Amino acid sequence: MEVKMLLLLTALEVGRAAGRHHGLSMPGSPSNISRNDATLQQVVLNAAHSFNNQSNDAFLFKPSAIHRAQRQVVKGIRYIVDFQISRTVCHKRDHIKDLSKCDLQPSGRLHQTFQCHLELWVIPWKHQSEILELLCKP
Repeated sequence: MEVKMLLLLTALEVGRAAGRHHGLSMPGSPSNISRNDATLQQVVLNAAHSFNNQSNDAFLFKPSAIHRAQRQVVKGIRYIVDFQISRTVCHKRDHIKDLSKCDLQPSGRLHQTFQCHLELWVIPWKHQSEILELLCKP
């Protein structure tokens, strides 16, 4: 009986974390999350690193704004994020790992931003993550 009660409480908590509809929990539906969420910040930073690895630009880009962020809990955690990345003053050739040390390009000829949409699947218990979609447009 205690195991059934524990499972029920766990299911209710996951449903509450997953989303709401008319005040009721909707298990499996996306829910908005704070742009200051530490895990979200890391997800967006990892997406910027992925963008930098695929880009032919001479400069590194880093996140400059998060416009919308959602998390969906279903057999793992799916993040859906709309954010902006901007060109920094750091050159790729310098192999800088910590983007926080890179200032953004000032307004002018080299200033450039991209609007990005990211969908990422995280399976914490397997220590795995997979980018399902990363689209960035000027």
